[in-house]
This record gives sequence, C-alpha cells and structure tokens, in this order.
Amino acid sequence: MNVLEAVILGIIQGMAEFLPISSSGHLVLFQNLFGLKENPRLFDVILHVGTLVPIFIVYRRDIGALIKRPLQRMTGILIIGTVPAVAAALFFEERIDALFKGGAPLALAFILTGLFLLYSDNVLEGSKTERKVTILDGLIIGVMQAVAIPPGVSRSGSTITGALACRLDRQTAAKFSFLLSIPVIVGAAVLEGVSIYREGLRFTESDIKIYAFGFAAAALTGYLSIKFMLRLVTNCKLKYFALYVFLLAAFILLDVYFIHTFPWG
Repeated sequence: MNVLEAVILGIIQGMAEFLPISSSGHLVLFQNLFGLKENPRLFDVILHVGTLVPIFIVYRRDIGALIKRPLQRMTGILIIGTVPAVAAALFFEERIDALFKGGAPLALAFILTGLFLLYSDNVLEGSKTERKVTILDGLIIGVMQAVAIPPGVSRSGSTITGALACRLDRQTAAKFSFLLSIPVIVGAAVLEGVSIYREGLRFTESDIKIYAFGFAAAALTGYLSIKFMLRLVTNCKLKYFALYVFLLAAFILLDVYFIHTFPWG
C-alpha cells in the first residue's frame, strides 16, 4: 500500500462510516481492487479510529457530560447497547474474518443494508427523545449494531433503523447511533493492539506514514459526512442510498459469477 491508496481508502472510510453504505464493505471492495492483502484489518481499525474524531467534535457536549457524570442512566444504556456487538465479535470471530474476503456474502450484506434503509425512510417517526430511551431500546439497537459487524451491512443504517423501530425521533436516533459506535471502535482498536503486541509485529517508518495519512483522510472526510448524514436522516432521504447499495450488490454478484474483475479472497 502506498500513501495515495491510503488516502483514497481514508476518504472512502470517512464518507461511508456515517453515510449508510457500510464503510467496511467499501474498504473490502477497494482493498480487493487494489490487491491489498497485508494486514488489511489493522488498517481498517485505524481508519475507524480516525472517524471517531468527528464524532467527538460534533457531540463534544454530550460526550463531555458523560465523562463528567459517568454514573448516569445514558451511560448504562450505551454499555448495554454495546454488549451484543462484543458478544457477536467474540463468538463468531473466525466466521466474521472469512467475510472480509468479499464476494457473494458482501453483495448479500449490501442488499440487507438497502432493505434497512427503505424501512428507515418509510417508518413513521417516533416521539422518544434522549430522556425517554429505555434499556430495552438500547439492547435492541445494540443487537442491530451486532448485525452490522459483517462488511457490507451499514452500522449507521442498521442502528438508526433499530432506533426508529423503537420509536425514537430521528435526531435522537442518529445521536444514539453515533455515540454507540464509540465503545465498539475503541474496543476493536484495543483488541487489534493486543493482537499486534502478541504477534510481535513491527512497523517501518513508511508504514506509520501511510497509516497516518489514512487516519487524517478518514477524520477530515468523516466530519463533512456526519454533518451531511444528520440532515439526510431528518429529511428521510436514505432511500437514495438504498438504490446505490442494491446496484453495488448487483455489480458484485455479476463480477463474482461472470466478469471476474476483483481477486476475491
């Protein structure tokens, strides 16, 4: 991987993390296009950490309130909402790793994302604000986050769908979705760091430079993306992204079975 490829992947991550089109799915797609096989999951985690930056900027007051008063109701709900994803990642780690090779499973995951988005745009908006979010709501949204672990299933799309199904208003649904991503991304980064330490991996100055450029690109693009996404959720404009992921899934299936452009696996 070179710096240009890292920046391109960082831009893709920054856009797709908050837009409901699956950042991990797009990274798998472009990593296969570029033929990148050297520790792609590490770079994936680094880019995800980069997209934490705009979340901390946009929701700095909410995050600051949680830090100042950690023993509050919302903290507990976010913790409960994180449990399903952690459990799924631990119990299905090998199967999840296999999905990062792409191919037909990636296409099916994009189709699932499209169905979620169609539902999100057509469900009647609820009236639950942040103060009315329940523990059960947090658990349901957390399960939807676990569903989004495979690449191709949009985390923001699935969690916002779950939140709207729980009758949260659209602004609260988006906020809860993005706040819920923080412990999952941080946890993934810690686990990847432990894995690197145990395996004794070493990085050159060139590696660090490449990762830094990818990180910066993801952070900067992510800030623009999250602002755009908040407007889209409020105005029920997610159906256009549903069409996009359906077309993307169709292209992947055509490539897997007929065209053979990507070196899947």
